[in-house]
Amino acid sequence: MPDPTPHHILIIDDDDRLRDLISRFLVDQGFRVSRASSAEEARKQIEVLQYDVMVVDIMMPGESGLDLVRSLKSTPNAPPCLMLTAMGEPGERLHGLESGADDYMTKPFEPQELSLRIRNLLGRQPSEGGQPEPMGAKSGRPDHSVSFGPHLFDRDRQILTTGGKRQHLTTAEKSLLGCFCSEPKNVLSREDISASLGGQMTGRSIDVAIARLRRKIEPNPGKPIYLLTARGLGWLLDTDDIQDG
Repeated sequence: MPDPTPHHILIIDDDDRLRDLISRFLVDQGFRVSRASSAEEARKQIEVLQYDVMVVDIMMPGESGLDLVRSLKSTPNAPPCLMLTAMGEPGERLHGLESGADDYMTKPFEPQELSLRIRNLLGRQPSEGGQPEPMGAKSGRPDHSVSFGPHLFDRDRQILTTGGKRQHLTTAEKSLLGCFCSEPKNVLSREDISASLGGQMTGRSIDVAIARLRRKIEPNPGKPIYLLTARGLGWLLDTDDIQDG
Protein backbone atom coordinates (compact mmCIF):
# COMPACT_ATOMS: atom_id res chain seq x y z
CA MET A 1 0.00 0.00 0.00
CA PRO A 2 1.46 3.44 -0.88
CA ASP A 3 2.63 5.60 2.02
CA PRO A 4 -0.31 7.98 2.79
CA THR A 5 2.16 10.69 3.86
CA PRO A 6 5.23 10.36 1.60
CA HIS A 7 8.32 12.38 2.40
CA HIS A 8 8.48 15.64 0.44
CA ILE A 9 11.73 16.26 -1.47
CA LEU A 10 12.70 19.56 -3.09
CA ILE A 11 14.97 19.28 -6.15
CA ILE A 12 16.87 22.50 -6.94
CA ASP A 13 18.80 22.36 -10.22
CA ASP A 14 18.97 24.64 -13.28
CA ASP A 15 19.44 21.64 -15.60
CA ASP A 16 15.88 20.95 -16.78
CA ARG A 17 16.62 17.47 -18.08
CA LEU A 18 18.44 16.28 -14.95
CA ARG A 19 15.87 17.87 -12.66
CA ASP A 20 13.04 16.08 -14.46
CA LEU A 21 14.88 12.74 -14.51
CA ILE A 22 15.59 12.91 -10.78
CA SER A 23 12.01 13.94 -10.04
CA ARG A 24 10.48 11.09 -12.02
CA PHE A 25 12.77 8.55 -10.42
CA LEU A 26 12.06 9.73 -6.87
CA VAL A 27 8.30 9.78 -7.52
CA ASP A 28 8.62 6.16 -8.69
CA GLN A 29 10.44 5.46 -5.41
CA GLY A 30 7.43 6.70 -3.43
CA PHE A 31 8.50 10.25 -2.64
CA ARG A 32 6.52 13.44 -3.12
CA VAL A 33 8.67 15.80 -5.21
CA SER A 34 8.72 19.53 -5.91
CA ARG A 35 11.13 21.23 -8.29
CA ALA A 36 12.89 24.57 -8.54
CA SER A 37 15.22 25.81 -11.28
CA SER A 38 17.00 28.43 -9.17
CA ALA A 39 17.73 29.46 -5.60
CA GLU A 40 15.25 32.32 -5.97
CA GLU A 41 12.46 29.96 -7.01
CA ALA A 42 13.38 27.56 -4.20
CA ARG A 43 13.14 30.32 -1.59
CA LYS A 44 9.59 31.13 -2.69
CA GLN A 45 8.59 27.49 -2.30
CA ILE A 46 10.31 27.10 1.07
CA GLU A 47 8.34 30.07 2.40
CA VAL A 48 5.06 28.21 1.98
CA LEU A 49 5.95 24.51 2.25
CA GLN A 50 7.99 22.36 4.63
CA TYR A 51 10.34 19.86 2.94
CA ASP A 52 11.94 16.75 4.41
CA VAL A 53 15.11 16.85 2.28
CA MET A 54 16.54 19.28 -0.27
CA VAL A 55 18.68 18.09 -3.19
CA VAL A 56 20.66 21.13 -4.34
CA ASP A 57 22.96 21.68 -7.32
CA ILE A 58 26.01 23.78 -6.38
CA MET A 59 26.54 25.62 -9.66
CA MET A 60 23.47 27.63 -10.65
CA PRO A 61 23.05 31.04 -12.28
CA GLY A 62 22.60 33.84 -9.77
CA GLU A 63 22.72 32.64 -6.18
CA SER A 64 24.73 29.41 -5.92
CA GLY A 65 23.57 26.29 -4.16
CA LEU A 66 26.30 26.82 -1.56
CA ASP A 67 25.00 30.28 -0.70
CA LEU A 68 21.42 29.04 -0.54
CA VAL A 69 22.26 26.19 1.85
CA ARG A 70 24.47 28.42 3.99
CA SER A 71 21.64 30.92 4.52
CA LEU A 72 18.95 28.28 5.11
CA LYS A 73 20.99 26.42 7.71
CA SER A 74 20.85 29.47 9.96
CA THR A 75 17.04 29.20 10.12
CA PRO A 76 15.09 26.96 12.54
CA ASN A 77 14.03 23.50 11.34
CA ALA A 78 16.01 23.68 8.09
CA PRO A 79 15.70 20.33 6.27
CA PRO A 80 18.72 18.12 5.61
CA CYS A 81 20.52 19.00 2.39
CA LEU A 82 22.22 16.75 -0.14
CA MET A 83 24.41 18.70 -2.58
CA LEU A 84 25.05 17.74 -6.20
CA THR A 85 28.08 18.92 -8.15
CA ALA A 86 30.17 18.13 -11.20
CA MET A 87 33.23 19.09 -9.15
CA GLY A 88 34.75 16.09 -7.40
CA GLU A 89 37.79 17.68 -5.76
CA PRO A 90 38.07 17.08 -1.98
CA GLY A 91 38.33 20.83 -1.37
CA GLU A 92 34.96 21.37 -3.04
CA ARG A 93 33.41 18.67 -0.87
CA LEU A 94 34.76 20.32 2.28
CA HIS A 95 33.45 23.67 1.07
CA GLY A 96 30.01 22.14 0.72
CA LEU A 97 30.13 20.61 4.18
CA GLU A 98 31.31 23.89 5.67
CA SER A 99 28.28 25.57 4.11
CA GLY A 100 25.97 23.22 6.01
CA ALA A 101 25.39 20.35 3.58
CA ASP A 102 24.58 17.00 5.20
CA ASP A 103 25.71 14.86 2.28
CA TYR A 104 27.43 15.32 -1.08
CA MET A 105 27.27 13.53 -4.44
CA THR A 106 29.35 14.08 -7.57
CA LYS A 107 27.76 13.98 -11.03
CA PRO A 108 27.25 11.67 -12.79
CA PHE A 109 25.67 9.37 -10.21
CA GLU A 110 23.40 6.35 -10.03
CA PRO A 111 19.77 7.33 -9.24
CA GLN A 112 19.46 4.38 -6.85
CA GLU A 113 22.38 5.73 -4.81
CA LEU A 114 20.66 9.11 -4.59
CA SER A 115 17.51 7.42 -3.31
CA LEU A 116 19.50 5.47 -0.71
CA ARG A 117 21.29 8.59 0.50
CA ILE A 118 18.00 10.47 0.83
CA ARG A 119 16.53 7.60 2.83
CA ASN A 120 19.62 7.60 5.01
CA LEU A 121 19.13 11.30 5.77
CA LEU A 122 15.44 10.75 6.50
CA GLY A 123 16.21 7.80 8.76
CA ARG A 124 18.50 9.93 10.90
CA GLN A 125 15.90 12.62 11.57
CA PRO A 126 14.42 12.83 15.10
CA SER A 127 10.71 12.39 15.74
CA GLU A 128 8.74 15.64 15.48
CA GLY A 129 5.46 16.69 17.01
CA GLY A 130 2.56 14.77 15.51
CA GLN A 131 4.71 11.74 14.65
CA PRO A 132 4.93 8.60 16.79
CA GLU A 133 7.58 8.56 19.50
CA PRO A 134 10.14 5.74 19.54
CA MET A 135 8.91 2.62 21.34
CA GLY A 136 9.32 3.02 25.08
CA ALA A 137 9.70 6.81 24.93
CA LYS A 138 8.39 8.75 27.93
CA SER A 139 7.51 12.35 28.57
CA GLY A 140 9.94 14.59 30.41
CA ARG A 141 13.67 14.00 30.57
CA PRO A 142 14.91 11.44 28.01
CA ASP A 143 15.81 8.02 29.41
CA HIS A 144 19.09 7.84 27.50
CA SER A 145 20.61 11.29 27.62
CA VAL A 146 23.93 13.02 28.17
CA SER A 147 24.28 16.47 29.71
CA PHE A 148 27.11 18.99 29.56
CA GLY A 149 26.70 22.49 30.93
CA PRO A 150 23.29 23.84 29.86
CA HIS A 151 23.04 21.23 27.09
CA LEU A 152 21.16 17.93 27.06
CA PHE A 153 21.50 15.46 24.19
CA ASP A 154 18.91 12.73 23.74
CA ARG A 155 20.97 9.97 22.17
CA ASP A 156 18.00 7.91 21.01
CA ARG A 157 16.21 10.75 19.20
CA GLN A 158 19.35 12.79 18.41
CA ILE A 159 17.85 15.97 19.85
CA LEU A 160 19.97 18.67 21.52
CA THR A 161 18.37 21.13 23.91
CA THR A 162 20.06 24.11 25.56
CA GLY A 163 18.38 25.45 28.66
CA GLY A 164 15.32 23.47 27.64
CA LYS A 165 15.19 25.00 24.14
CA ARG A 166 15.78 22.74 21.14
CA GLN A 167 18.85 23.47 19.04
CA HIS A 168 19.02 22.94 15.30
CA LEU A 169 21.73 20.51 14.22
CA THR A 170 22.56 19.25 10.76
CA THR A 171 22.51 15.49 10.24
CA ALA A 172 26.32 15.40 10.31
CA GLU A 173 26.40 17.36 13.58
CA LYS A 174 23.84 15.03 15.17
CA SER A 175 25.88 12.00 14.18
CA LEU A 176 29.11 13.53 15.46
CA LEU A 177 27.61 14.62 18.79
CA GLY A 178 26.03 11.20 19.18
CA CYS A 179 29.45 9.64 18.63
CA PHE A 180 31.02 11.69 21.42
CA CYS A 181 28.03 11.14 23.73
CA SER A 182 28.40 7.38 23.30
CA GLU A 183 31.96 7.68 24.67
CA PRO A 184 31.74 10.56 27.20
CA LYS A 185 35.04 11.84 28.58
CA ASN A 186 36.96 9.45 26.30
CA VAL A 187 39.39 10.72 23.69
CA LEU A 188 38.30 9.83 20.15
CA SER A 189 40.69 10.03 17.21
CA ARG A 190 39.67 10.73 13.61
CA GLU A 191 39.92 7.00 12.98
CA ASP A 192 37.66 6.23 15.97
CA ILE A 193 35.04 8.72 14.78
CA SER A 194 35.15 7.51 11.19
CA ALA A 195 34.77 3.87 12.28
CA SER A 196 31.93 4.71 14.67
CA LEU A 197 30.06 6.53 11.88
CA GLY A 198 30.63 3.81 9.30
CA GLY A 199 32.92 5.97 7.19
CA GLN A 200 30.32 8.72 6.73
CA MET A 201 32.97 11.24 7.78
CA THR A 202 36.71 10.97 7.27
CA GLY A 203 39.83 13.11 7.57
CA ARG A 204 39.32 16.84 7.24
CA SER A 205 35.53 16.56 7.06
CA ILE A 206 35.62 15.55 10.74
CA ASP A 207 37.59 18.70 11.62
CA VAL A 208 35.05 20.80 9.73
CA ALA A 209 32.09 19.17 11.51
CA ILE A 210 33.75 19.63 14.92
CA ALA A 211 34.34 23.33 14.23
CA ARG A 212 30.68 23.75 13.21
CA LEU A 213 29.43 21.84 16.26
CA ARG A 214 31.56 23.96 18.59
CA ARG A 215 29.93 27.10 17.22
CA LYS A 216 26.60 25.75 18.51
CA ILE A 217 27.57 24.35 21.91
CA GLU A 218 30.49 26.47 23.13
CA PRO A 219 30.18 29.93 24.76
CA ASN A 220 33.47 30.76 23.01
CA PRO A 221 34.25 28.32 20.15
CA GLY A 222 37.87 29.53 20.13
CA LYS A 223 38.27 28.39 23.75
CA PRO A 224 36.08 25.28 24.07
CA ILE A 225 35.09 23.99 27.50
CA TYR A 226 32.91 21.03 26.44
CA LEU A 227 34.27 19.59 23.18
CA LEU A 228 37.95 19.61 24.05
CA THR A 229 41.04 18.94 21.94
CA ALA A 230 43.49 16.30 23.13
CA ARG A 231 46.53 17.53 21.24
CA GLY A 232 47.93 14.93 18.89
CA LEU A 233 45.27 12.40 19.91
CA GLY A 234 41.81 13.68 19.02
CA TRP A 235 38.89 15.16 20.95
CA LEU A 236 36.69 14.41 23.96
CA LEU A 237 33.32 15.61 25.22
CA ASP A 238 33.50 16.69 28.86
CA THR A 239 30.06 15.65 30.09
CA ASP A 240 28.34 16.14 33.45
CA ASP A 241 26.49 12.88 33.83
CA ILE A 242 24.69 10.11 31.95
CA GLN A 243 21.09 9.10 32.52
CA ASP A 244 20.17 5.59 31.45
CA GLY A 245 16.73 5.33 32.96
